[in-house]
Amino acid sequence: MRKAAEARRLASPCILCGRKCRVERFPAGIESAQDHVLGVCGTGQSAVVSSYGPHFGEEPPITGRRGSGTIFFSHCNLKCVFCQNYDIAHLGYGKETDDESLADIMLHLQSMGCHNINLVSPTHVVPQVLSALAIAADKGLNLPLVYNTGGYDSLETIRLLSGVVDIYMPDMKFGSAYGAEVCSNAPDYPEVNFEAVSEMYRQVGDLVADGRGIAVRGLLVRHLVLPENLAATSEVMKFIARKISKNTYINIMDQYRPYYKARAHPVLGRPITEREYRLALRCAASLGLTRLAPR
Repeated sequence: MRKAAEARRLASPCILCGRKCRVERFPAGIESAQDHVLGVCGTGQSAVVSSYGPHFGEEPPITGRRGSGTIFFSHCNLKCVFCQNYDIAHLGYGKETDDESLADIMLHLQSMGCHNINLVSPTHVVPQVLSALAIAADKGLNLPLVYNTGGYDSLETIRLLSGVVDIYMPDMKFGSAYGAEVCSNAPDYPEVNFEAVSEMYRQVGDLVADGRGIAVRGLLVRHLVLPENLAATSEVMKFIARKISKNTYINIMDQYRPYYKARAHPVLGRPITEREYRLALRCAASLGLTRLAPR
């Protein structure tokens, strides 16, 4: 519980993510959620879970044959204009869940035979997650932990997770301040993201799988190609190749579609083209990055 207590200190005033909005997430003497002042993420003292269960749509080393035990947390610290899960990330649809119940969810996923516990959008609920993990570990939880993040995590948060997370699965969404500002109102995203991913790699190294091809430890990076190179793909790939590792497992994703506010955007209002995607792949290959997830 020591790390959980430290995470609560990082959350009051809150510096868990790159926003560092310094809202008192766990204020002394306040019991009612109605008395809370919420930050950008919109989360108070309890995690909100939108859904959980075995997931078969992740990358092969994460999914395996029995699925990844995913827990989808509501709310988000980025709130991208093209968000395809607006009701969850922006509106916070889901069920408020205390730490004991969150631990029970983890144990239930383990009992179902899932290969790992996959925390989706966990940055803003790290204190609750660490508390739940301590409870679940005492009851026999022993699966690898996947930290599946949008990549806008503060360095303080990632350092705190050292020795807890087995597999880091961050997005590296933007390689330029311009794209990050246009899409997520977070112009410092590249700076925050690159620093966080460097620390993730320092902790866990390249992705390692067992004899069945199931990931047990390491870094897996996701990068979504955007129209008109708004994601600045080349800058992201250069950083990975030169500062992280040419053996990094990367999923260069081609599934961008205009959702939410992106539908009316002059650049984001269309899917990417095959040519844009091929250019991203060629960029990675030219830098010696060949450990790519299958399309």
